[in-house]
Amino acid sequence: MKKIIVIGSGFGGLAVAIRLQAAGYHVTILEKNKHVGGHAYPLEKQGYKFDMGPSLITAPDVIEDIFQTAGAKLSDYIDLIPLDPFYRIYYHDQTYIDYSSDADFMKKQMRQFNAHDAKNYDKFIAASKKIHDAVILEKLGAQPFMKWRTMLSFAPRALGMGALKTSFQFASGFFKDFRHRFMFSFHPLFIGGNPFKAPAVYQMIPYLEKEGGVWFSKGGMTSLVQAFRQLYTDIGGTLITEAEVTKIVVKNHKAIGVNVGEHFYPADAVVSNADFLHTYKDLVPGSVRKKWTEKRLDKISYGMSAFLLYMGVRKQYPQLKHHTLILSPRYRPLIEDIFTKKILPDDFSMYLHVPTRTDSDMAPAGCESMYVLIPVANLQSGIDWSKQGELFKNKVLSFLEKNFGLEGLLENLEVCEMFTPNDFVKKNNNYYGSAWGVEPKLTQTAIFRPHNRSEDIPNLYLVGASTHPGAGLPGVMLTGETTAGVIQQDIPVEG
Repeated sequence: MKKIIVIGSGFGGLAVAIRLQAAGYHVTILEKNKHVGGHAYPLEKQGYKFDMGPSLITAPDVIEDIFQTAGAKLSDYIDLIPLDPFYRIYYHDQTYIDYSSDADFMKKQMRQFNAHDAKNYDKFIAASKKIHDAVILEKLGAQPFMKWRTMLSFAPRALGMGALKTSFQFASGFFKDFRHRFMFSFHPLFIGGNPFKAPAVYQMIPYLEKEGGVWFSKGGMTSLVQAFRQLYTDIGGTLITEAEVTKIVVKNHKAIGVNVGEHFYPADAVVSNADFLHTYKDLVPGSVRKKWTEKRLDKISYGMSAFLLYMGVRKQYPQLKHHTLILSPRYRPLIEDIFTKKILPDDFSMYLHVPTRTDSDMAPAGCESMYVLIPVANLQSGIDWSKQGELFKNKVLSFLEKNFGLEGLLENLEVCEMFTPNDFVKKNNNYYGSAWGVEPKLTQTAIFRPHNRSEDIPNLYLVGASTHPGAGLPGVMLTGETTAGVIQQDIPVEG
């Protein structure tokens, strides 16, 4: 059997491993950490359970397809719970919108702020659908963009759909009110992107959410990770944890396996689900890199990082939905501070995940499990989180209690774990502490993104957030399909 080594067990690594194992390859996943899942790592403390990374499921059909490839059903492994609303978005003027798939409900809310915008809602969703259908239904998201003819054949259509505008420009063509412009342009932030630079191809997400829903997996995202793990081992895959790959071995200009310390694992192909810069800078000798030289790697724009708090509270806050966004008065200037100026501003916007709103087992009875994520600049900023971390944590907690109105938060806080950009480096080898890798902007999309097949080293492949089609749960799942397809062409099972 053809042997495949997969470095890392994030969702992209698990997806490609399952597809290849089901196709007749012998696949081994080597995972640095104790648990599988990459960023989707479990945390449990004093009866409080947290998802440390991804916290919502969209496009369940993309996940279902992976299970069907292995002759299984997703529903046999996990219990998916639909969420409604998807998010509650609190604006700086104390207004809020419950973001939902119900078109009439959405238009009713929007009409309070701008009647013209409400009328344009259906037009926006129709435009989002065109992009969604191209990327998801026609499988452009699972088609490798490694040749210029593929790119050039899609470019006129993308232009016609408005997919080459920025996400904010696309939304602004339909909406005037600041609330609606944010609500229908912020999604690139979920994948580490700047809405003012990320191409509107990501504007497929509003339709994807409306059509496929936003879901929660009972027990948290770790239950989805464990479902993938179980499926993978059920079909014969090999998984080794606490096995950090220290070198991708290249011989005669081909990847022939990897080293974990002094132990060599031979392979017919190596797939890296590790961070892109870590893969090329730390695991591959510079002498074999013709395209991805140090100079070129250093020019890659990396996405933002995040500051996170995992809080267990002896009190519940019904004003928080399962997913809640709390916004600063500033939108574009705050984004510029994070992505361009790379500073730590005085204000912030935040995303809260409160799974106890849906699953009471995520915390002790009557308590709240809360995860707070604040977008911050990556470590190219020079911010010293060893000094700033505690200060910033206290600032966030004070804001939530005194400004936002979570009364009694501090006195009822039982658990408060902090995760900074430094921890992304330590735990997952994320360069610059960027949780999402290569920034999704127009000049780093499709053919301009690192390819699914290494441009420098035969038999080396990439999967995950930094390759095509990109980050986000559906995106990394599709990278698994794309990369598996390329490997099956290059190294057939019967070859």
